[in-house]
Amino acid sequence: MGTERASDIAYGELQTRILDLRLAPGEFMNEQALAADLGLGRMPVREALARLAKDRFVSIMPRHGIVVTPLTLDGVLDMFEAREAIECGVAYIAALRATQEDLSIVKRLADTVDQSRVSSDPEQFLKDDHALHTFLVHMIRNPLLQDAADRLLLHSLRFWRLYWKNRVPRTDAMLSHADLLVALENRDPEAAEKAMRNHLQQSRQLVQLLF
Repeated sequence: MGTERASDIAYGELQTRILDLRLAPGEFMNEQALAADLGLGRMPVREALARLAKDRFVSIMPRHGIVVTPLTLDGVLDMFEAREAIECGVAYIAALRATQEDLSIVKRLADTVDQSRVSSDPEQFLKDDHALHTFLVHMIRNPLLQDAADRLLLHSLRFWRLYWKNRVPRTDAMLSHADLLVALENRDPEAAEKAMRNHLQQSRQLVQLLF
């Protein structure tokens, strides 16, 4: 296995800092300072920033510089619209294709999410919820859907981390996947699609009320 490229290292590290909010939404990024901090050359950092811009994690502002993409209400609602379009279809396909092993893993992940809900630990809940949604996408074994959904779910993770950053944890705002799990276990694609749609619409309503 070859050595990881410097630009890939820079991309992974900068993306992680954006996702965990060490690089906050709206923060300007200095290429030279980032290169020094990462211990890399400016070219790998420049290439990484170009990739991050393509993935919409940073925005290039002519004559101003590069900024971590802000999180606006309109942008968040666009994200939910995209998630609904993709993940409802994923849930439908998952109900048709899931193996018994897949269902066992989904149940274990859903149980873990519920444990995080009860503990009212937003960060752990977000990690566990992200793991469940990501697994659902990967279990249908469609690389094109995986590529689109993986990036979208990372945008969602960043938003929810910001959302919970200055809010008191509320169990009722950490939504369960019980209906989706039942639909998958019953191999009912229509019910699975409906459960996912309801899940995402409830999340969107929560954002519109409290954003």
